[in-house]
Amino acid sequence: MTSFSDLLPLPAASPAYLGLAHRIRGMVMDGRLATGSRLPSERALAETLGLSRTTITRAFAELVDTGWAVARRGSGTTVRLPVADRAPSISLVPTRREDTIDLSAAAGLAPDGTAEIVARALEWLPSTLAGAGYEPYGALHLREQIADRYTARGVPTHPDQIVVTAGALLAVSVALHTLVRPGERLVMDSPSYPGAIESAATVRARAVPVPLEGDWDLTGWTTAVRRARPRAAYLIPDFHNPTGLLMSTDRRQELARILGDADCAPIVDETPAELDFGETEHALPFAAIAPDAVCIGSTSKVLWGGFRIGWLRCPEPLVDAVRATARSLSLGASALDQLVATSYLEDPEPVRAAVADRLRQARGMWRDALAARLPEWRVPSPPGGLGLWVTLPARLSTELALSARSHGITVAPGSTFSPDRTHTNRLRLPLTLPLDVIDEAVERLAAAWETARSGSRSAARMDALAL
Repeated sequence: MTSFSDLLPLPAASPAYLGLAHRIRGMVMDGRLATGSRLPSERALAETLGLSRTTITRAFAELVDTGWAVARRGSGTTVRLPVADRAPSISLVPTRREDTIDLSAAAGLAPDGTAEIVARALEWLPSTLAGAGYEPYGALHLREQIADRYTARGVPTHPDQIVVTAGALLAVSVALHTLVRPGERLVMDSPSYPGAIESAATVRARAVPVPLEGDWDLTGWTTAVRRARPRAAYLIPDFHNPTGLLMSTDRRQELARILGDADCAPIVDETPAELDFGETEHALPFAAIAPDAVCIGSTSKVLWGGFRIGWLRCPEPLVDAVRATARSLSLGASALDQLVATSYLEDPEPVRAAVADRLRQARGMWRDALAARLPEWRVPSPPGGLGLWVTLPARLSTELALSARSHGITVAPGSTFSPDRTHTNRLRLPLTLPLDVIDEAVERLAAAWETARSGSRSAARMDALAL
């Protein structure tokens, strides 16, 4: 149920009626107020917010004038999206526009050494061309490499337990299609990876969010699992996306017990696991603690997103089911991409270490620039991962996203990372941004933040986010 008291406090830098209209637009944009919803009567909203009827009347008129609401005699005022504009398309995939700094995606450029890795893969290509090229579960040479890496980490794995997919997002989808039927519950952190949130919706699973703030709340997980009786849980214990948090071995053991007692299958997304800045103790892989875990990995977070290689490591009883699901969704990953992944995994440490060092540098530069220009923003210092999960001093991340494009920058509001559309005071900033762009990005963020706080009309225009 929508809580209209969340509209308060109003921005101090603009007239109350404009601030109220801006707040209502924000509720529509982050999903707390569905399009087509009827707003309370002017009298009722005035009483709820402690504002004058005149302020409410002018705010409703502002919404109607700018296309965000329709008023019909006898039917009240209902919210809508402007016909002339469209909802912002924030796909978290990087866009190419010379005049825009894109902070919506955490995807880096190919690191040094990638060309040599590809050259070695091309040397192997002629032997691969002798076959048909279809490997619905992955080429044996790659599955062996991946299995050996799990075994070296303390999780004994046979190549038949590996299913290679065209990217980690497809691996998430395969796991969900295998384990969760429509209407069943899936428990997950809030915030979490938006791709997993969308995949859960695709399989019509009912997401049950557990707030993640500073560390995993095992009491909250226990309560959620007991009440919801979920079929599966989606976890990112290693340099969590978007927070960068690392779950300790002790917490993994306790969470594995909680899930095991409830017969809740863990889906463990380890795609950020290689992004370790070397500042914390290593934790045991989740599958070393929970043998029933389905683990997901990828090369794209370290090597390059253009190589669409992901995989699942399945417990033996699930291998046939996962293979059947994978084959129903795809005929397998590119043969050439699999050769590149095998070439990379022969000696990944030099590239991994260089990428982690660069991300660590970006963390320091972001923190320094934000401290100087936006000191009221709380900026963490995660021990790894791809981004900074920043806390804003007000619940204006949607308004910031709306205003940002007119300042030459694209951001994804915090609600994008939440299955329950919360975290409206949060923003993810990517560590993958080129180092020489960070200072300019902060300058543009500061200008966009000032616009968002002012509640000006420019922040309301949807075409500011047209891609």
